[in-house]
Amino acid sequence: MNKETRRLSIIKKRYRQENMFKFSAIFAIIIASSFLVFFLANISKTGYTAIQQTEILTEVTYNDATLKNTYRAVPRELSRLLSRGFLRLIPREVKANPELMGTTVTRWIVANAEVDQYMKEKPNRLKSKQIAIIEKLRAEGKIKKTLNTGFFYNGDSKLPEIAGILSAVVGTIYVMFLTMLFSVPIGVMTAVYLEEFAPDNWFTRTIEVNINNLAAIPSIIFGLLGLAIFINIFGVPRSSALAGGLTLALMTLPVIIITTRTALSSVPDNIRQGAQGVGASPWQVVWHHVLPLSLPGILTGSIIGLAQAMGETAPLLIVGMLAYIPEAPTGITDAATVLPAQIYTWSATSLRAYTERTALGIMVLLSVLLMLNAAAVMIRNKFERKW
Repeated sequence: MNKETRRLSIIKKRYRQENMFKFSAIFAIIIASSFLVFFLANISKTGYTAIQQTEILTEVTYNDATLKNTYRAVPRELSRLLSRGFLRLIPREVKANPELMGTTVTRWIVANAEVDQYMKEKPNRLKSKQIAIIEKLRAEGKIKKTLNTGFFYNGDSKLPEIAGILSAVVGTIYVMFLTMLFSVPIGVMTAVYLEEFAPDNWFTRTIEVNINNLAAIPSIIFGLLGLAIFINIFGVPRSSALAGGLTLALMTLPVIIITTRTALSSVPDNIRQGAQGVGASPWQVVWHHVLPLSLPGILTGSIIGLAQAMGETAPLLIVGMLAYIPEAPTGITDAATVLPAQIYTWSATSLRAYTERTALGIMVLLSVLLMLNAAAVMIRNKFERKW
């Protein structure tokens, strides 16, 4: 075999290997995309039914007898089909509006979870007599499926038909605000010092190595650290948004420091040298030139870090934020929970009705995370400079 033939054979082999590599990459992308599509489709199929909630039209009587036994406030055959959560609120309604005493009002009432499951053609534990009553109500137009606004306006509940995410959403807002308040300024200032002012010696190199290591350790370790420092030493209230925010700030700090340093290092040295050439001090160089030019990268890294923190559950479980919170917290020291922890709690329960609410909660969380990541991408594409 002459040299030319051998050379052509080697070239053909390289092309075959290149084609195999391309095929493998495309196949991997297809497999990954298929899993993602299957996951999103399964979550959507399970969760979209929670957008609707079954209600029954019934008469509600307000008097002394019904205040003592709220099950008497509605017709007997419907008392086991309506949500116990509504019946328990009858005394509170009378207290808020005394004019209801001695009256009978016809209104739509939320049905219990088993009736809701039946109306959505899902497995349920209703008896044949109860099903007959429901079908009679359906024929009379006294039962319907309506928009489940309570999912967004109610707090957590032991009754799935009235369980909502309001308290978890408020807790998430508190925790994310505190996380941003503590992690972003400290992380950015630390990155500016290490990148622009710190001397290159064994001490700073050790700090840099440890920061990189902290970004890679399991998040539950930060939960143990938060429990030991903030709760056990400083006495921060357990299960509070303050404890959760400080813990997530610790977890987010390494990510913000690393991304900020990357953004700062992307600014060409010519900018620094030009500013120094006209008499600017090192701090003026950073404040007036380097930071403004690296701001898009800093914002992008901070948003991604906060989005990652928003989806965390493990460190918050350690600091007690898996608590049952029916009412939204009113301050950072009140007991609170977050949306991922709320979803975890619902997924662990044995009641089938929580399954669809778990899926809908995941859809809400994914929507927020996708919006945060989209915002990071838009900021990067709009303000990023090519050097």
